[in-house]
Amino acid sequence: MSRIRQAAIDWVRARDRHRERRGDGRRVLVDARTPVNYVMVAPVLRAMARDPRVEFYFTASEEPSRLRDIYHEPLRRRGEAPPLRLVHPARAAFMRFDAYVASDFMWARLLRETCRIQVFHGVGGKYGFDAPTTSMREWHRLFFVNRRRLRNFIRAGAIDADSPAIRLVGYPKADCLVDGSLTRDAVMRELGFDGSRPTVLYAPTWSPASSLNAMGEEVVRGLLSLGVNVIVKLHDRSRDLREMYSGGVDWVARLQPLLVPGRAVIAPGHDISPYLVAADVMVTDHSSAGFEYLLLDRPIVRIHRPALLQAANVHPDYAELLASVAESVDDARGVMDATVRALADPSARSGRRREVAEDLFHLPGTATSRAVAELYDVLELEPQAAAVPLQEVRCQPSA
Repeated sequence: MSRIRQAAIDWVRARDRHRERRGDGRRVLVDARTPVNYVMVAPVLRAMARDPRVEFYFTASEEPSRLRDIYHEPLRRRGEAPPLRLVHPARAAFMRFDAYVASDFMWARLLRETCRIQVFHGVGGKYGFDAPTTSMREWHRLFFVNRRRLRNFIRAGAIDADSPAIRLVGYPKADCLVDGSLTRDAVMRELGFDGSRPTVLYAPTWSPASSLNAMGEEVVRGLLSLGVNVIVKLHDRSRDLREMYSGGVDWVARLQPLLVPGRAVIAPGHDISPYLVAADVMVTDHSSAGFEYLLLDRPIVRIHRPALLQAANVHPDYAELLASVAESVDDARGVMDATVRALADPSARSGRRREVAEDLFHLPGTATSRAVAELYDVLELEPQAAAVPLQEVRCQPSA
């Protein structure tokens, strides 16, 4: 960056710091790579939807051409969140925002100074999220899902143990799994399924090395042969036809002919939570949602894919954790056999599932209130309604 450009940025930021606020209005910029990035912050947005003092804007700093595609689902469902004000990153760079929120390691270029908040994407230990190789000290707030990730960041040297950015918040996306806001019957009706029939959720992660690419069609056929309902939840990236994400396969077109009407669907929504609630058994390879499913204490069948673990840079601890709570198999036949056993004895491994869920999710069911309280603190606004006291979210790692 040239000295003249840096000087201009410094002058603008100094002016912003010293200018007097006009009224109570605040602006928050949400950045996303895929639709599920929006899902990560949606509970917070809904909780603040009726506050006229806060305006939310939405951008896609890495792929501006996909802006409307990334946010197409909330654009379609108006009324459940603040109005979606889409803004191209080139325009956002010159706007003033009081907070910037991302759930991936994105970094939009913003001319004006802002508070940068990382809320994290998933709890699967993939892609360096639990042991980053670069410093995270430029983030002003880090909303940690659990103490495990916090300790890993410190051990990796990404942050300091006494960092003022540390916030132990939890995982707002998963609150709905335990707070009673979702019911199995309602989800089954929406999908058009017979609720008396067992339901199996197949939710592979994205990657050309995933189980979807290796045996996805066989898995779906095998599960349908068991006479159960089947929900196939494709990762956002598995719907991306680029080779690096889906292997260049149109998985919706590939799988749709296999599905039996009234008994099998490709999940229409980007938020997997309703489908987790509907499922009696989950089949995955190494999806973060596999860990979220632990909050429901139901059986998991894990398709062991060593190539996937390597390609996705899965933290070894997380591969071991998922293996400890699931029955691991190597092929489609194994998926069928393990699913039959899981349906016959859903309590197997229950104790271990509960233990790992307690480790990975900080006070589930209440994370949204802590995230909202913290965001109001950043915005220097009094919350409209009662929130968890801020001293409860400013936590240091335990030994």
